[in-house]
Amino acid sequence: MPSMLDAVVVGAGPNGLTAAVELARRGFSVAVFEARDTVGGGARTEELTLPGFRHDPCSAVHPLGVGSPAFKTMPLDRYGLEWLQPELPMAHPFDNGTAAVLSRSVAETAASFGARDAGAYRRLVAPFLGRWDELAQDFMSLPMTALPRHPVTLARFGLAGLPPYGVLARRFRDEKARALFAGLVAHVIAPLNGIATSAVGLVFALAAHAGGWPVPRGGSQSISDALTAYLRALGGTVHTGYEIKRLDDLPPARAYVFDTSPTALARIAGLGRVYDGYRYGASVFKIDYALDGPVPWTAEEARRAGTVQIGPTTGEIGRALREASGGQAPATPFLITAQPSLADPSRAPEGKHVFWAYGHVPNGWDGDLTDAMERQIERFAPGFRDRILARATAGPPQLAAKNANYVGGDIACGAASGLQLLLRPKISLFPYTTPHPAVFLCSSATPPGPGVHGMSGHNAAKAVWRRLRAE
Repeated sequence: MPSMLDAVVVGAGPNGLTAAVELARRGFSVAVFEARDTVGGGARTEELTLPGFRHDPCSAVHPLGVGSPAFKTMPLDRYGLEWLQPELPMAHPFDNGTAAVLSRSVAETAASFGARDAGAYRRLVAPFLGRWDELAQDFMSLPMTALPRHPVTLARFGLAGLPPYGVLARRFRDEKARALFAGLVAHVIAPLNGIATSAVGLVFALAAHAGGWPVPRGGSQSISDALTAYLRALGGTVHTGYEIKRLDDLPPARAYVFDTSPTALARIAGLGRVYDGYRYGASVFKIDYALDGPVPWTAEEARRAGTVQIGPTTGEIGRALREASGGQAPATPFLITAQPSLADPSRAPEGKHVFWAYGHVPNGWDGDLTDAMERQIERFAPGFRDRILARATAGPPQLAAKNANYVGGDIACGAASGLQLLLRPKISLFPYTTPHPAVFLCSSATPPGPGVHGMSGHNAAKAVWRRLRAE
């Protein structure tokens, strides 16, 4: 290791690894330090239940990963990353046995909403079809500090996306489209009525039409492993099992880049109360299942979908989110579930399946949501419990213990509601910099926020190399 590194990255999650890669590609000397014994952050794969069943403890399905401007510039396929597409990206079943779907096909998606709303959906997405790369380049980068490259596309998206979900819902006459979009908004684990919640739903829908909602072959760990292998090929180093408690624990460097929560960065770097106003949001209760066969969904579409949203009405979804955000565990939780082994049979022994589900709960909640979640799944998949071979549960305390970025179990590394959805970790034109000129933040607490896409690391790396080149 050189006596003085150009950059040290703390945390080997997708954002930290992406930041390290971006710096190494530009000729800077980089070392990454990770507290756990393996890399990955929120993109890991482990045998949580039974031998041969490979589960993703956090992120499992990656619509923003396959469409990430950062990942698209990297030869990650050379290092083992292969995207696998389920037959349908997502299904949203209803109590009558039917389902709305999010398909690669706009026509199939629109048809699943019914004749009264098919045209409204086509009109909503039409201005953005074939323009995902333009939109992602501006929306997931940092248009606050640079002129957008595609201003017309971004302006159209802003008009559609900046209002709260309720404005978007008024485009539709029936519950199928409204409920599916409410479920899409709920992926950021915040109430439906906040600013720009329409944008969240629209981004996920457009991502499905542009690149699908794929899973990586072998599990989410494949993303982290590919980034690590690429970084090493560029001359960077990765050190695991190395917990950092203060800056003095790190080797000398011109810049320190933190893939951590803002509060952890402030503690380690001695920045005092600079992030005291940063809010952490609701958490999740997550269950990983080893199953003796596929989930016996009543709706045929759900049997073909990589992701299944469980919450048949906007009212039910909205109530569950309000309760979790307000400090109460929902009696009828809204669930996001994933079926990775439908697209990737290598994830489980032959004929068996892995299944992943979470419901929203208050930050720091220490109860057990298993029964309420399984009642919801049985509601749309009678006989589900009979397929269970083993389960691994994780509530907020367990999630926080395994990943220090999940403060109180908040897997978004900060509440994605109000202005904090757009301006994080504080209101600033320079969210990646800190009061310490050599210290930067690159976690999902910075724009564009949660998701395994590496763009927070990519954007932070720009701020770092500009600073280094100016010295």
